[in-house]
Amino acid sequence: MKTKLSAENLEISFGTKEVLKKINVSFNEHEITALIGPSGCGKSTLLRSFNRMHDLSPDAKITGSLKLENLDLYDRAIPVTEIRKRIGMVFQKANPFPKSIYENIAYGLKINNLPHGKDVIEKALREAFLWDEVKNDLKMPATRLSGGQQQRLCIARAVALRPEVILMDEPCSALDPVSTLKIEELISHLKEKYTIVIVTHNMQQAQRIADKTVFMYLGEVKEEGETSQIFNAPKNEMTLNYINGNFG
Repeated sequence: MKTKLSAENLEISFGTKEVLKKINVSFNEHEITALIGPSGCGKSTLLRSFNRMHDLSPDAKITGSLKLENLDLYDRAIPVTEIRKRIGMVFQKANPFPKSIYENIAYGLKINNLPHGKDVIEKALREAFLWDEVKNDLKMPATRLSGGQQQRLCIARAVALRPEVILMDEPCSALDPVSTLKIEELISHLKEKYTIVIVTHNMQQAQRIADKTVFMYLGEVKEEGETSQIFNAPKNEMTLNYINGNFG
Protein backbone atom coordinates (compact mmCIF):
# COMPACT_ATOMS: atom_id res chain seq x y z
CA MET A 1 0.00 0.00 0.00
CA LYS A 2 1.12 3.56 -0.70
CA THR A 3 1.91 5.71 2.35
CA LYS A 4 -0.19 8.88 2.26
CA LEU A 5 0.57 10.51 5.62
CA SER A 6 3.45 9.97 8.02
CA ALA A 7 5.15 11.19 11.19
CA GLU A 8 8.83 10.57 11.88
CA ASN A 9 10.46 11.14 15.28
CA LEU A 10 7.58 13.50 16.10
CA GLU A 11 7.75 15.15 19.51
CA ILE A 12 5.26 17.75 20.75
CA SER A 13 5.26 19.64 24.00
CA PHE A 14 3.18 22.52 25.34
CA GLY A 15 5.30 24.62 27.66
CA THR A 16 7.00 22.13 29.99
CA LYS A 17 4.47 19.34 29.33
CA GLU A 18 5.69 16.70 26.88
CA VAL A 19 2.66 15.22 25.12
CA LEU A 20 4.10 13.14 22.26
CA LYS A 21 7.43 11.28 22.37
CA LYS A 22 9.29 9.95 19.31
CA ILE A 23 6.19 9.09 17.28
CA ASN A 24 6.87 7.07 14.11
CA VAL A 25 3.68 6.16 12.31
CA SER A 26 2.32 6.03 8.77
CA PHE A 27 -1.14 5.92 7.23
CA ASN A 28 -1.89 4.18 3.94
CA GLU A 29 -3.83 5.63 1.04
CA HIS A 30 -7.51 4.64 0.90
CA GLU A 31 -7.43 3.03 4.30
CA ILE A 32 -9.16 3.85 7.56
CA THR A 33 -6.78 3.93 10.51
CA ALA A 34 -8.14 4.08 14.07
CA LEU A 35 -6.11 5.73 16.84
CA ILE A 36 -7.05 4.13 20.17
CA GLY A 37 -5.79 4.52 23.73
CA PRO A 38 -6.86 5.97 27.08
CA SER A 39 -7.86 9.61 27.48
CA GLY A 40 -4.90 11.98 27.55
CA CYS A 41 -2.51 9.65 25.72
CA GLY A 42 -1.94 12.05 22.81
CA LYS A 43 -4.30 10.74 20.12
CA SER A 44 -5.97 14.09 19.38
CA THR A 45 -2.64 15.93 19.65
CA LEU A 46 -1.22 13.62 16.98
CA LEU A 47 -4.28 13.98 14.78
CA ARG A 48 -4.30 17.79 15.00
CA SER A 49 -0.59 18.03 14.22
CA PHE A 50 -1.26 16.85 10.66
CA ASN A 51 -3.25 19.90 9.65
CA ARG A 52 -1.29 22.42 11.69
CA MET A 53 -3.93 23.01 14.39
CA HIS A 54 -1.12 23.56 16.92
CA ASP A 55 -0.03 26.70 15.04
CA LEU A 56 -2.64 28.40 17.22
CA SER A 57 -0.85 27.45 20.46
CA PRO A 58 2.02 29.89 21.19
CA ASP A 59 3.68 27.50 23.68
CA ALA A 60 3.64 24.48 21.33
CA LYS A 61 7.03 23.06 20.40
CA ILE A 62 7.11 20.55 17.56
CA THR A 63 10.14 18.60 16.37
CA GLY A 64 10.46 15.76 13.88
CA SER A 65 8.88 15.38 10.48
CA LEU A 66 5.27 15.31 9.29
CA LYS A 67 4.59 14.57 5.64
CA LEU A 68 1.77 14.28 3.15
CA GLU A 69 3.49 11.91 0.73
CA ASN A 70 6.72 13.89 0.14
CA LEU A 71 5.36 17.28 1.16
CA ASP A 72 6.74 18.67 4.43
CA LEU A 73 3.61 19.80 6.26
CA TYR A 74 5.59 22.24 8.43
CA ASP A 75 7.38 23.94 5.54
CA ARG A 76 6.66 27.57 6.40
CA ALA A 77 6.61 28.44 2.69
CA ILE A 78 3.33 26.52 2.40
CA PRO A 79 0.27 28.47 3.63
CA VAL A 80 -1.66 26.67 6.34
CA THR A 81 -4.83 27.17 4.26
CA GLU A 82 -3.27 25.01 1.53
CA ILE A 83 -2.52 22.26 4.06
CA ARG A 84 -6.07 22.35 5.41
CA LYS A 85 -7.51 22.20 1.92
CA ARG A 86 -5.63 18.93 1.36
CA ILE A 87 -6.14 17.55 4.89
CA GLY A 88 -9.69 18.05 6.14
CA MET A 89 -10.80 17.81 9.76
CA VAL A 90 -14.04 16.71 11.41
CA PHE A 91 -14.35 17.41 15.13
CA GLN A 92 -15.89 15.57 18.05
CA LYS A 93 -18.79 17.97 18.33
CA ALA A 94 -20.55 18.95 15.13
CA ASN A 95 -19.73 22.61 14.48
CA PRO A 96 -21.94 23.88 11.65
CA PHE A 97 -21.64 27.58 10.87
CA PRO A 98 -24.66 29.73 11.87
CA LYS A 99 -25.69 29.81 8.21
CA SER A 100 -27.98 27.85 5.91
CA ILE A 101 -27.21 24.25 4.97
CA TYR A 102 -26.23 25.45 1.49
CA GLU A 103 -23.96 28.23 2.78
CA ASN A 104 -22.23 25.86 5.22
CA ILE A 105 -20.72 24.05 2.27
CA ALA A 106 -20.43 26.99 -0.12
CA TYR A 107 -18.48 29.11 2.40
CA GLY A 108 -15.34 26.95 2.44
CA LEU A 109 -15.41 26.69 -1.34
CA LYS A 110 -15.73 30.47 -1.75
CA ILE A 111 -12.83 31.36 0.56
CA ASN A 112 -10.65 28.84 -1.30
CA ASN A 113 -11.71 30.29 -4.67
CA LEU A 114 -13.27 27.00 -5.75
CA PRO A 115 -16.48 26.49 -7.77
CA HIS A 116 -19.49 26.63 -5.44
CA GLY A 117 -22.49 26.10 -7.70
CA LYS A 118 -25.47 23.96 -6.73
CA ASP A 119 -24.06 20.88 -8.48
CA VAL A 120 -20.92 21.01 -6.28
CA ILE A 121 -23.01 21.43 -3.12
CA GLU A 122 -25.27 18.54 -4.15
CA LYS A 123 -22.30 16.27 -4.83
CA ALA A 124 -20.84 16.93 -1.36
CA LEU A 125 -24.20 16.33 0.35
CA ARG A 126 -24.69 13.10 -1.62
CA GLU A 127 -21.23 11.91 -0.61
CA ALA A 128 -22.16 12.57 3.02
CA PHE A 129 -25.43 10.57 2.66
CA LEU A 130 -27.38 13.74 3.46
CA TRP A 131 -28.82 14.99 0.15
CA ASP A 132 -32.11 13.06 0.24
CA GLU A 133 -32.85 14.37 3.75
CA VAL A 134 -32.16 18.06 3.08
CA LYS A 135 -32.55 18.67 -0.68
CA ASN A 136 -35.82 20.60 -0.15
CA ASP A 137 -34.49 22.58 2.82
CA LEU A 138 -31.12 23.95 1.67
CA LYS A 139 -31.99 27.45 2.94
CA MET A 140 -32.80 26.16 6.43
CA PRO A 141 -30.35 27.08 9.23
CA ALA A 142 -27.93 24.18 9.69
CA THR A 143 -28.37 24.45 13.45
CA ARG A 144 -31.90 23.08 13.07
CA LEU A 145 -30.61 19.71 11.84
CA SER A 146 -30.34 16.78 14.25
CA GLY A 147 -26.95 16.02 15.83
CA GLY A 148 -26.24 13.19 13.40
CA GLN A 149 -27.28 15.30 10.41
CA GLN A 150 -25.08 18.17 11.62
CA GLN A 151 -22.09 15.84 11.81
CA ARG A 152 -22.79 14.56 8.28
CA LEU A 153 -23.03 18.19 7.13
CA CYS A 154 -19.59 18.83 8.64
CA ILE A 155 -18.28 15.81 6.73
CA ALA A 156 -19.91 17.17 3.54
CA ARG A 157 -18.20 20.51 4.22
CA ALA A 158 -14.85 18.70 4.48
CA VAL A 159 -15.26 16.57 1.34
CA ALA A 160 -16.49 19.53 -0.73
CA LEU A 161 -12.91 20.83 -0.79
CA ARG A 162 -11.74 17.50 -2.29
CA PRO A 163 -9.04 16.85 0.32
CA GLU A 164 -6.69 13.89 0.10
CA VAL A 165 -6.98 13.03 3.79
CA ILE A 166 -9.82 13.40 6.32
CA LEU A 167 -8.96 13.49 10.02
CA MET A 168 -11.81 12.64 12.40
CA ASP A 169 -11.62 13.29 16.14
CA GLU A 170 -14.23 11.04 17.78
CA PRO A 171 -16.91 12.04 15.24
CA CYS A 172 -19.59 9.83 16.85
CA SER A 173 -19.01 10.43 20.56
CA ALA A 174 -22.00 12.78 20.90
CA LEU A 175 -24.36 10.70 18.74
CA ASP A 176 -26.99 8.03 19.40
CA PRO A 177 -26.41 4.44 18.12
CA VAL A 178 -28.50 4.89 14.94
CA SER A 179 -26.68 8.09 13.93
CA THR A 180 -23.36 6.44 14.81
CA LEU A 181 -24.00 3.54 12.45
CA LYS A 182 -24.92 5.98 9.66
CA ILE A 183 -21.63 7.86 10.16
CA GLU A 184 -19.70 4.57 10.23
CA GLU A 185 -21.33 3.48 6.97
CA LEU A 186 -20.43 6.86 5.50
CA ILE A 187 -16.80 6.64 6.65
CA SER A 188 -16.45 3.16 5.14
CA HIS A 189 -17.83 4.53 1.87
CA LEU A 190 -15.51 7.56 1.86
CA LYS A 191 -12.29 5.54 2.01
CA GLU A 192 -12.72 4.76 -1.71
CA LYS A 193 -11.71 8.38 -2.37
CA TYR A 194 -9.91 9.52 0.79
CA THR A 195 -7.38 8.41 3.37
CA ILE A 196 -9.06 8.52 6.79
CA VAL A 197 -7.58 8.70 10.29
CA ILE A 198 -10.09 8.47 13.14
CA VAL A 199 -9.63 8.87 16.89
CA THR A 200 -12.11 6.66 18.74
CA HIS A 201 -12.72 5.39 22.27
CA ASN A 202 -15.23 2.89 20.91
CA MET A 203 -13.45 -0.46 20.51
CA GLN A 204 -16.36 -1.96 18.57
CA GLN A 205 -16.28 0.99 16.18
CA ALA A 206 -12.57 0.51 15.51
CA GLN A 207 -13.20 -3.18 14.77
CA ARG A 208 -16.15 -2.41 12.51
CA ILE A 209 -14.56 0.20 10.27
CA ALA A 210 -10.75 0.39 10.60
CA ASP A 211 -8.32 -1.41 8.31
CA LYS A 212 -5.44 -0.58 10.64
CA THR A 213 -5.32 0.31 14.33
CA VAL A 214 -2.67 2.23 16.29
CA PHE A 215 -2.62 1.88 20.09
CA MET A 216 -1.16 4.83 21.99
CA TYR A 217 -0.27 5.17 25.67
CA LEU A 218 1.30 8.12 27.52
CA GLY A 219 2.37 9.91 24.35
CA GLU A 220 3.89 6.89 22.63
CA VAL A 221 2.80 4.42 19.95
CA LYS A 222 2.85 1.06 21.71
CA GLU A 223 1.58 -1.10 18.87
CA GLU A 224 0.16 -0.80 15.37
CA GLY A 225 -1.05 -3.32 12.84
CA GLU A 226 -4.06 -4.66 10.98
CA THR A 227 -7.15 -4.18 13.09
CA SER A 228 -7.91 -7.92 13.27
CA GLN A 229 -4.38 -8.59 14.57
CA ILE A 230 -4.49 -5.80 17.16
CA PHE A 231 -7.80 -7.03 18.59
CA ASN A 232 -7.34 -10.79 18.23
CA ALA A 233 -3.61 -11.30 18.76
CA PRO A 234 -1.95 -8.17 20.17
CA LYS A 235 1.80 -8.48 20.66
CA ASN A 236 1.98 -5.96 23.51
CA GLU A 237 0.53 -6.90 26.89
CA MET A 238 -0.51 -3.28 27.43
CA THR A 239 -2.59 -3.40 24.22
CA LEU A 240 -4.26 -6.59 25.43
CA ASN A 241 -5.09 -5.05 28.80
CA TYR A 242 -6.53 -1.93 27.16
CA ILE A 243 -8.78 -3.70 24.65
CA ASN A 244 -9.98 -6.05 27.41
CA GLY A 245 -11.02 -3.00 29.44
CA ASN A 246 -8.52 -3.55 32.24
CA PHE A 247 -7.53 0.10 32.19
CA GLY A 248 -8.32 3.25 30.26
